[in-house]
Amino acid sequence: MTHEPVLLAPIVEFMRSAGFADNANKNLKIADCTLGLGGYSEKFLQEFTGAQVYALDRDLRAIELSKNRLADYASRFKALHGNFSSLGESLAEFAPFGALVFDLGVSNMQLTEAERGFSFQMDGPLDMRMGPQLCEQTAADVINGASAAELAELFWLYGEERFSRQIARGIEEHRKRGQELKTTGELVEIIRNVLPAPVQRKMGTHPARRVFQALRIYVNDELGELETALASIKEIAAPDAMVAIVSYHSLEDRIVKHAFREWEKENKWGSVLTKRPILPDTEEIERNHKARSAKLRVFRFFGEKHAPGGRRYG
Repeated sequence: MTHEPVLLAPIVEFMRSAGFADNANKNLKIADCTLGLGGYSEKFLQEFTGAQVYALDRDLRAIELSKNRLADYASRFKALHGNFSSLGESLAEFAPFGALVFDLGVSNMQLTEAERGFSFQMDGPLDMRMGPQLCEQTAADVINGASAAELAELFWLYGEERFSRQIARGIEEHRKRGQELKTTGELVEIIRNVLPAPVQRKMGTHPARRVFQALRIYVNDELGELETALASIKEIAAPDAMVAIVSYHSLEDRIVKHAFREWEKENKWGSVLTKRPILPDTEEIERNHKARSAKLRVFRFFGEKHAPGGRRYG
């Protein structure tokens, strides 16, 4: 199983510009707040040979795979189990961190294992929990338990699905026939049957993509978890720490953008280094299709060595 980190090169460049490459005395601590399959952590361990990397993930399977992948760096790498809402608590004893990095996307492991229920291209149980140990409600629970009005609102709010009401009614009609939805394939079939063929042809993407995004975000409380994580960063960040966040849709990006703006304008904690978000170039998108919707925003706290009005990028 492979995973190519998105926008890794500019993240490393920002870290180098912050002087992290000069830190060879093992004082630098990096928090990889979304470990996944360990792509970011591996690069940080290779590039910053004096750094200690502490990584967090809610998925125990991802932690197991990453530990095996990074076994050669065991003395400088530690993986921890937890979600965003426990960020401050999980990393507190290892703080302060000079850099905190987030990749808010779904990992390839979750997308390519049909039994996890994330993929609309493979049939599997309607699960979608990133960390089953930390989340009881599945996508099936939501689909079969919510009213048509509630489903329509969910699909619109978290997936920005234009046909949310029609899809919700289609699900309701299916349930009225005494049939609960249990698999991703069943949900995809309903969506395809509800949406007119000309509409599907004009979408330019899989007709179920937005509904699956909405369910995944809701089941894992991704937006709430992100807001909680952002609120706790200052507690574990070094005085001149850098925060880099890669988001993949407008809902996440809006939360990050507003948080960074508040930190800069209202709290006077530091400066946003990305006046506009950094986007992947054509080469990266061709190499890694997942990167096509990614946006990178970077913030730097003011510290003893970081004066206001520093360099901006983007």
